[in-house]
Amino acid sequence: MMWLAWRLARVPLAVGLAVVAAVALGAVAADRTDGPARLWLSTVVVVVPGLLGMFWGAPLVADELQAGTFRLAWTQDVSRVRWLALRLAVPALASLAVAGVVSWIVTWWAGPLDRMGVDQFGSFDARGVVPVGYAAFAFALGVLAGALTRRTVPAMAVTLAGFISVRVVVRLLVRPHLLPPMTRAVALNPLTTGYGSGGLWPFIPAPSVQPAPPDLPNSWITAIGIVNRSGTGLTNGQLARTCPGVSHARAAGAAPAGDSGHIPVPQSQANAWHECLARVATSYHEVVAYQPASRYWPLQWYELGLFLAAALLLAGACAWRVRRIG
Repeated sequence: MMWLAWRLARVPLAVGLAVVAAVALGAVAADRTDGPARLWLSTVVVVVPGLLGMFWGAPLVADELQAGTFRLAWTQDVSRVRWLALRLAVPALASLAVAGVVSWIVTWWAGPLDRMGVDQFGSFDARGVVPVGYAAFAFALGVLAGALTRRTVPAMAVTLAGFISVRVVVRLLVRPHLLPPMTRAVALNPLTTGYGSGGLWPFIPAPSVQPAPPDLPNSWITAIGIVNRSGTGLTNGQLARTCPGVSHARAAGAAPAGDSGHIPVPQSQANAWHECLARVATSYHEVVAYQPASRYWPLQWYELGLFLAAALLLAGACAWRVRRIG
């Protein structure tokens, strides 16, 4: 049975080796200062796990069910669950290896640029060990989709849609809370007024204050809020009530062409508005929630464990489904 699994996996393995070789050659040939090369290599790391799930995971069981060959395979001495385990062992390990090696190559190649930058979390999905977890999850999802749909093409579509959806949910809702974020209070600066064409009339935007940019290089800012000393947030309505002059200015003048959302006001009105914003800035401050740079690798390992655990659950669900197929 293992020999058969190796034989059936020959073409996927050859394709995987070709992908790894192409990425390696591209990384060696590309200049590390080449922005497009860095973008393309990062894109490959992000895309490869999903493609592995679509083209390696989804067809494995779906092809057997669609062609009807499962009736012969499941009447042998090997149980269905053991057949599934042996059938998936080689391509599953190959998927992890391909994603891991591709990620390692790109992480090595982009390392100097990543260390020089100030946003290492911006390339979090395309570096380190998390692509291995993505590949395991995508592969298991593809196998389960094939067992459920019993058709290859629908299984591939379900795998792609499910993989993208889960990745987006984890990125937006789960990853920021894998570790409790740290917080920092930052002072606010009043928003200064700009001037229209020719400097004849000052223009001010709708009520707003501009927080000072936090000095958190290579950190991941997950949330920003503007609150007072008691922790109450600042709303646009409260700001407009505190500085009512802007409402009068909005009623008195229309926004000029090309300056949508800006209202012409006399210089005295602009100065009064600026002073009001300065008073607001002394009563409120910005609270920044963030993951510091030192948590980059702990978050990598936590997210890897999360996707590996999800892959094991999907594999268990697939085994349950295979045992009940008539």
